[in-house]
Amino acid sequence: MTQEKSFNLLSFSGKMKILHFSWIAFFITFFVWFNHAPLLGMIAESLGLTKSEIKTLLILNVALTIPARIIIGMLTDKYGPRITYAALLFLASIPCFAFALSTDFAQAAISRFLLGFIGAGFVIGIRMVSEWFPANELGTAEGIYGGWGNFGSAAAAMTLPTLAIMFGGEDGWRYAIGLSGLFSLVFSFIWYKNVSDTPKGSTYFKPKRIGGLEVTSKADFVFLLFMKIPLYAALALLTWKLSPAGVSILSDTAALSIYLLLGAIFIYDCYSSYSVNKEIFHTPVPEMQRYEFKQVAVLNVLYFATFGSELAVVSMLPLFFSDVFELSMVYAGLLASAYAFMNLMSRPGGGWISDRFGRKKTLLILTAGLAAGYATMSMIDSSWPLALAVIAAMACSFFVQAGEGAVFAVVPLIKRRLTGQIAGMTGAYGNVGAVFYLTVLSMVDYSTFFSVIAATAVLGFITLLFLKEPKGHMAEINEDGSVALIKVN
Repeated sequence: MTQEKSFNLLSFSGKMKILHFSWIAFFITFFVWFNHAPLLGMIAESLGLTKSEIKTLLILNVALTIPARIIIGMLTDKYGPRITYAALLFLASIPCFAFALSTDFAQAAISRFLLGFIGAGFVIGIRMVSEWFPANELGTAEGIYGGWGNFGSAAAAMTLPTLAIMFGGEDGWRYAIGLSGLFSLVFSFIWYKNVSDTPKGSTYFKPKRIGGLEVTSKADFVFLLFMKIPLYAALALLTWKLSPAGVSILSDTAALSIYLLLGAIFIYDCYSSYSVNKEIFHTPVPEMQRYEFKQVAVLNVLYFATFGSELAVVSMLPLFFSDVFELSMVYAGLLASAYAFMNLMSRPGGGWISDRFGRKKTLLILTAGLAAGYATMSMIDSSWPLALAVIAAMACSFFVQAGEGAVFAVVPLIKRRLTGQIAGMTGAYGNVGAVFYLTVLSMVDYSTFFSVIAATAVLGFITLLFLKEPKGHMAEINEDGSVALIKVN
């Protein structure tokens, strides 16, 4: 695959150079995506925002990421990670600058909504890393990419308030956010100049058509359409939260219009998927080129429970510690930040364990630990020693983030030329999970919230029983018609 055989994190050549550039690109996307979170107090004061408008910005920040991950996955498979990541980093800097220059809620809301697109950058690197690393190192490499890149949100929380204070004045937050956009803009050129889609001499396999995920049987086509429904349901749920039934930002008429638009897009999406896959209805796909869509569906459910719960818990954990143990928000936020900090080691750890001991076995163990971890957190109350509660949260976060790493140790081993789209759909399910869990949180107490996550983890464990351990080789067809076999274990 590459001339460099060793896995040496201190190396900056060959495949390791690609890994480092990839996680830095992902780090920047998350740094920019969550650059508003630690500055909300300053932003609200500067723009005169109400509590309802602040909540709306948080919702808008994640809304576009669900369809964006699907779209970016398609573009990555079609045009390659080099061009796609460079374009995303470049274009996303524009709404970032616009948010920094906002003078009222409407401008801030529109730019924040558009900035949700940068949250899709994750799926690009999944395909890039899978092109450069062999199967026996892929889980570790993808785990490092995901874990170190995901730390961008925590880095934003730790550095941007200080930067805003250093710039000073009521516009300090604007300079801090603008600077993050400048990082994205500059790195788009650095990325493009320094990476290539594949090692020299390797083929970059592309999907036959763009517009929908290819499947290889009639039953899988029906299954694909079924698995699209939660993606649109999550967007409908976000619309409901913005309607008079939620925070009353949208009128009933506007909400109804969005529901109708989502329905129309869903119908078009189904038709587009049929256009891509219509050949399977009259010409069977050769056995060698087939893959089972249930593999993708299982990973979707697992990422719903892992990354979905992480996004939700990171959002509420400071308030949880503050309410249950009567702590100041500053102290509670400091304790809660350790949950996200675990990403640096947990996610790579999950990928590494998966490489060493098997994909399915690792996922079964981590998912069981995830369910037990959240079940334990559901029992935390004020009678617990604070240190024990923090330890329980940290232990739970290990299983959550290691599980994420183990999921994406499998994603690139299903069908190489569709890796971007599969990663996009699985990644989008993580955001769907976050929307679902945060909606549950708005309706129930903390204990029930954690119990619901534990229950979905149990569901994930059951679906895992249907996952097949990747073995042997997957087949791709070269442009000259010859068959290329790619080792998957």
